[in-house]
Amino acid sequence: MSDDDDHGLDGRQASDRRILWQVLLINLAQCIAGFAVGAWASSTAVMGAALDNLADASVYGVSLYAVGRSAAIKARAARLSGWLLIGLAVLMLSEVLRRFFGGEAPLGPAMMTMAAVNAGMNLFCLRLLKRHKGKDVNFKASSIFTSNDSIVNLAIVASGALVMWLGSNLPDLILGMVVSAIAFKGGREILAEARESTQVDEADAS
Repeated sequence: MSDDDDHGLDGRQASDRRILWQVLLINLAQCIAGFAVGAWASSTAVMGAALDNLADASVYGVSLYAVGRSAAIKARAARLSGWLLIGLAVLMLSEVLRRFFGGEAPLGPAMMTMAAVNAGMNLFCLRLLKRHKGKDVNFKASSIFTSNDSIVNLAIVASGALVMWLGSNLPDLILGMVVSAIAFKGGREILAEARESTQVDEADAS
């Protein structure tokens, strides 16, 4: 590899790290705000979105560790991200079931405002992630997480309107279950990407 190639690789890795640091900090801020607003508004959907943001931040942290490392390490990092998301999905489902048997209706306007802000920030994160040029499995995992979050937050806006209309916590709880299912599906997709990446790497090596 020439010196120019080395410099180009170093530049791409530095750019990848800057992108990941930006989306990591954004998701940590969303997580803190989401937990605070979700607890105040008694919304499992908003708290579920905050859990997603926490999982995203973990994925970005793992991805930062994987930048510039071998394909095998990147695949292991992606598998860790996938299992983390699946675990959080199960925890979220247990919280929904707990609240199903007792809990007041959440504050619809607070749900809608927090979700709208989160959706805008998620779209910004997606734009940042799209600057990455390549097939890094951890960037694919990051994009899956952020895309899931965008869908979830748009759904929370609709759920908040239903909560206000019906005066019931049922739309919030249903959406909490949907958030769990989306998170579980995202985790499986990331594990599949990691398996595919490992198979491609083994095929190239043979």
